[in-house]
Amino acid sequence: MATRAGTTERRVVVMIDDEELLDEVVRLGAAAEVELERVPDAAALRRRWHGATRVLLDEDAARALGPLRLGRRDGVVVLCRGEPPGSVWERAVGVGAEHVVSLPDGEDWLVAALADPGAGSDAGPGRVVAVVGGRGGAGASVLAVAVAAAAGARGTRVLLVDCDPLGGGLDLLAGAEQLGGFRWGGLALGGGGGGRVAAASLHEALPSPDGMLTVLSCDRSGGGPDPGAAVAVVEAGRRAGEVVVCDLPRHPTDTALAVADVADLVVMVVPTEVRAVAAAARVAEPLAERGVGLRLVVRGPAPGGLDADDVAQALGLEVVAAVSAEPGLDAALDRGKVPGLRAGPLRDAAGAVLDALEAATDRGRAA
Repeated sequence: MATRAGTTERRVVVMIDDEELLDEVVRLGAAAEVELERVPDAAALRRRWHGATRVLLDEDAARALGPLRLGRRDGVVVLCRGEPPGSVWERAVGVGAEHVVSLPDGEDWLVAALADPGAGSDAGPGRVVAVVGGRGGAGASVLAVAVAAAAGARGTRVLLVDCDPLGGGLDLLAGAEQLGGFRWGGLALGGGGGGRVAAASLHEALPSPDGMLTVLSCDRSGGGPDPGAAVAVVEAGRRAGEVVVCDLPRHPTDTALAVADVADLVVMVVPTEVRAVAAAARVAEPLAERGVGLRLVVRGPAPGGLDADDVAQALGLEVVAAVSAEPGLDAALDRGKVPGLRAGPLRDAAGAVLDALEAATDRGRAA
């Protein structure tokens, strides 16, 4: 299976110990008219990692490579026979695999991918919105989940990313707290946390309440993601053509700022209260210094008579939506109801945020 001279531009490197799986891969490689170079161990693969057109691994190989930090690259595929075991998705995330392919079901896809290096590439580009509270208890997490729910209702695959380790876990609001799957504390991204991650692997490894929404939540204890890991996850969703919704902490952590930098839109939730506006000015300052496209969602009620225009003028920011109080919302949240699913001011605000996100990304791509 050595690569012939002159065919290095289509070199496919294989590290597979499962002999039956290897036989199938060799047969499919012949059907695609490419030659495969089998390597015996991780040391040999390291030397070929960046030069290969594609890298094909089984689960054992992916497990061995995970700790080596070879760097992220395109074209990595993890293969298995039959139904993929749950562990394979974690291994795929760890090596930054673009796909997990089960044989024989995935034979046609693999032949096409081997024959055409561009086959099976990410859909992209998606859209990324981050939500931050202007003060504690402003309702940023509730709005983030509502925006994610609204995006799913529009037929878009959604990745909801929790970047606030002190928020109690976004899976509680998203109806995913009882579901299996990894949280940030159990998700091993390898490569120092940065680089490339595959959205398909994330969707299989993380809890998904309805098949459209995938939730990556912080744990009840422990720290949140580092900046490289958070950006890698966000960019995975963007490349896959999804809507990525991020819940940011108010404090300008390195992770919060890194995610804000790559977001297409950042919305800040500000109650119509004088102290909330003063606090929001502090939150907005480091974001504005970085040139982040920050907009406002203003939330009532207004005990002192402030309105959305007053808040916008005080902060010098444009209002995306003004949200009136929603009767029964707090009680519904305590009962585990996902916010934004029922008709009301919150769902309307979530739709306005999605419209603003679409407009912001369209402007950016036309520029």
